[in-house]
Amino acid sequence: MSKLPKLTGKELGKKVEQFGFMYSHTTGSHMVYKHKDGRRTTIPDHGSEEIGPGLLNKIIKKDLGITREEFMKY
Repeated sequence: MSKLPKLTGKELGKKVEQFGFMYSHTTGSHMVYKHKDGRRTTIPDHGSEEIGPGLLNKIIKKDLGITREEFMKY
């Protein structure tokens, strides 16, 4: 299993858009993305701070509904 990349909130936002999610709104320092099938994900945007591996793994598996390998292809 390969290591997950180090991504900031803005970088991860661009990635989830590749999977069909669209930016909805920002609440505080959290960006909300929605998919047309009803799925949604919230991504923290704290400047240049990187997303932790646990949260990134949760977003990939539960919110995006894909495997780590599929995520790594993009």
